[in-house]
Amino acid sequence: MKKVATAYVLTCTLLIISIWCGVAIGSVHIPIEVLWNQSVDETAANIFWKIRLPRVLLAGLVGASLAIAGAAFQGLLKNPLADPYTLGISSGASVGAVMTIFFSISMPVVGLYALPTFSMIGAIITMVIVMSFARVVDRSLKMETLILTGVIFSSFLGSLISLMIALSGEELRQVIGWLLGSVSMRGWPYVQMIIPFVIVGSLMLWTQRRELNVLLYGEERAKHLGVNVKRSKYLILVGGSMLTGAAVAVSGTIGFVGLVVPHMTRMIWGSDHRHLLPLSFFNGATLLIICDLVARIIILPRELPIGVITAFIGAPVFSYIFYKQRRGKGVRA
Repeated sequence: MKKVATAYVLTCTLLIISIWCGVAIGSVHIPIEVLWNQSVDETAANIFWKIRLPRVLLAGLVGASLAIAGAAFQGLLKNPLADPYTLGISSGASVGAVMTIFFSISMPVVGLYALPTFSMIGAIITMVIVMSFARVVDRSLKMETLILTGVIFSSFLGSLISLMIALSGEELRQVIGWLLGSVSMRGWPYVQMIIPFVIVGSLMLWTQRRELNVLLYGEERAKHLGVNVKRSKYLILVGGSMLTGAAVAVSGTIGFVGLVVPHMTRMIWGSDHRHLLPLSFFNGATLLIICDLVARIIILPRELPIGVITAFIGAPVFSYIFYKQRRGKGVRA
C-alpha cells in the first residue's frame, strides 16, 4: 500500500511540475504572480491564459489519452509492443480526421465534435479490420502478425491521406504539418473538443481494470472466473479507439506515447491495471507536456513537431522491447 501511495504522489508531483514548466518557460517568461494578479504583467498574463495554459492542457490530455489506451491494448493483447501507433489505429484516426476536413463534413447535432467523432470512427474501423485480418492470417494472433498487419494498413491509409492532399487545394496542404503532430495554436476550443472523449473513453477502460488483470492469464481462464470476455474486449477496443481518435483529431499523429509510457510505468510500479491505467494516464500527460516544451524551445524561434520528439524517444524503446522479446528474456505485459 505504501508503494502505491508513493507512486501516486510522485506521479502527480511530476505532472504538476511539468505543467508549470510548460506554461512558464518559453520565449516569454511567465512569472508565477500572474496566477493571482494579472496586473503584474498584463502581456505575460494574456500569454499564460490564452496561449500557454490551453496548449499545455491539450498536450497533457493527448498524452494521457494515448498512454491509457496503450496500457489497455497491451493488457488485452498481452504484449508491451501493442499501442495505437504500432497497430495502425492512429493512421485510421488520421484518415477519419482528414476526410472530415477534405469533404467539409459537418454534423448539426454534434457541431464542434464532428472532427473527433469521425476520427474516432476511423480508429475503431481500423482496429476491427487489423484484428480481423491478423486473425485470418494467424489464428493464434501472434504479436508479430498484428504489428506487421498494422504496418501494412498504416501504409495503405497513409497513401489515402496523400491522395486527398494531392487532390485538394492549398488549404489542405497544411494538414501535412498537422499530421506530424502538434498542439501549437490550438486554443481552448480544442481542449473543449477532446475533454468529453477523454472522460468517456477513460471511464470505459477504468471499468475493465479487473478484467484486464484476469485476461493476462488467458481468455479460457478468464471465462472460468466469470469474465464476459467478448464484452470486455469490445469495451476496451472501443474505449481505446475513442481516446486515440480524439487525440489524433486535435493534435495529429503522435507516435510511441502509448508504447513507452505504459511499459515504463509497468517496469517501475507493476502490472496491476487498477493502478497501471491511472498512473499511465498521469505519466502520459507529463511526458507529452515535456516533449511539447522541448519542441518549443530546442530551436527557438522555430518549433519542431511534437511527433519528432516522441519518435526520438519511442523508437529506441520499441527496438529494446522487441530485442528483449526476440531474445526470450521475458518482457511481458
